[in-house]
Amino acid sequence: MELTINGDTHEIAAPCTVEELLDRLGLPCEGVAVALDGFVLPRSRWGEHVRDGWALEVLTAVQGG
Repeated sequence: MELTINGDTHEIAAPCTVEELLDRLGLPCEGVAVALDGFVLPRSRWGEHVRDGWALEVLTAVQGG
């Protein structure tokens, strides 16, 4: 299955959930937000299987001043 993650195309072996996807990519599951097609995906939906063609953004909070 082909996904776009943070602007890069990735081939991912199906099936996997959003949380499993983050783990496979070496991305943290804590302190991040995931957006699907520009909308924040609630953590309650991270157990859903990703679908071919999804565009995901993994965002981390940055503190600054």
